[in-house]
Amino acid sequence: MATKIRLQRIGAKKRAFYRIVVADQLRAPGSKVIEYLGTYDPHKDPPEIKIDLELVDNWLSQGALPTEKTAVLIKKARKTQSELPSE
Repeated sequence: MATKIRLQRIGAKKRAFYRIVVADQLRAPGSKVIEYLGTYDPHKDPPEIKIDLELVDNWLSQGALPTEKTAVLIKKARKTQSELPSE
C-alpha cells in the first residue's frame, strides 16, 4: 500500500485548520486515515506546528512519502525543536 503524509483540512469556512495525517495515496483527501501525526494552524502568528517527529520518522522509514507542503512543515518542526533548550 502506497502511503502519503499529507494535510487534512478541518475547521470552519475561512478559518482553516489542518491535521497532518498518514493516508493511503489512492483515497480521497477527506476519507479515513491511517494515523494522525500532528496539527498545523496557519492563522496564529507565527503559524503553529505540532508534529510528533518520532512517528514521522517511523513512517518515513516505512516508505511513506510527504507532500511538498508537509515536507516543509516537518523541516520547520525539526528546526524549532532543535532550537529549544534541552532540559
